[in-house]
Amino acid sequence: MIDATQHTLAIFSMPGHTEWLVILVIALLIFGKRLPEIARSIGRSLTEFKKGVNEAKESTDDVVSDVKQIKTDVVNDAKQASGLNDADSTR
Repeated sequence: MIDATQHTLAIFSMPGHTEWLVILVIALLIFGKRLPEIARSIGRSLTEFKKGVNEAKESTDDVVSDVKQIKTDVVNDAKQASGLNDADSTR
């Protein structure tokens, strides 16, 4: 029973070099004329994805800097309201 299961699973292993070559030839026969168009489309998609990632990173950086500025403003306002700035300036 175990041998039959192992034999069945062996059929679904990764393709070897020859199998990849056959798959590549079939893909070229099917998509040969459209490959340049497909490659351009993939290139544009990757470019747009990278732009989106960069915009998201810039947006995140802007939010972080805004939060830091607000924190600094709140701390300074709290010190000013409590009179701690006056004590620090006399030292």
